Amino acid sequence: MWWFQQGLSFLPSALVIWTFAAFIFSYITAITLHHVDPALPYISDTGTVAPERCLFGAMLNIAAVLCLATMYVRYKQVHALNPEENIIIKLNKAGLVLGILSCLGLSLVANFQKTALFVAHVCGAVLAFSMGSLYMFVQTILSYQMQPKIHSKQVFWIRLLLVIWCGVSAFSMLTCSSILYSGDFGADLVQKLHWNPEDKGYVLHMVTTAAEWSMLFSFVGFFLTYIRDFQKISLRVEATLHGLTLYDTAPCPVTNERTPLISRDF
Repeated sequence: MWWFQQGLSFLPSALVIWTFAAFIFSYITAITLHHVDPALPYISDTGTVAPERCLFGAMLNIAAVLCLATMYVRYKQVHALNPEENIIIKLNKAGLVLGILSCLGLSLVANFQKTALFVAHVCGAVLAFSMGSLYMFVQTILSYQMQPKIHSKQVFWIRLLLVIWCGVSAFSMLTCSSILYSGDFGADLVQKLHWNPEDKGYVLHMVTTAAEWSMLFSFVGFFLTYIRDFQKISLRVEATLHGLTLYDTAPCPVTNERTPLISRDF
């Protein structure tokens, strides 16, 4: 059995690979068609103009679904490992809510380009990045609470380093973007897709975009740490029938069917 066939480890693996593919394919398409500059464009700029925005939107929507599924499995795993720890139960529920909001933000970013509906796009980006960062923070606290009984200390330290990396990137991005968009650096910066070194605010722009890509990599790295954990969990679904037909008849006792959530027969 291959490593990605163990438990549900294929979920975070698929999430990481698909998310990378979504950003890389849209980036390659955008620079090939000269819609953006090759040197560190905003992530959103690589999905602003057709045809790359179609690819960007479709693939990010699928990434949001994979992300939501991964977060839900993580929630169920932590709950199963700590059924009576009150603090962990509360943090686990909070993490799931933050994760759902982050996935909603990712879907908004995918479907509303900044040049079309800037407010909706910014709201989605704020949800995705802020709620995603808080999700990582909560999961790191959970890792601290569960070590060394549930898993090793190394997992906690790796996740803590990724959270610090994410925090530094977020602070740099927010600081530089605030200065850039509140200062006198030219008109209509929202619509601007091409930057030259001679442009006012070029350095601030480059630092902002570098921090944005850095923050993305910290998210991806965090989900990579789930792969080993997910090798030790599987989920099952239970179908409960209330009758032997689908007509309006009186209920009769039937045997419940329990099957794996994901079939291994392929």
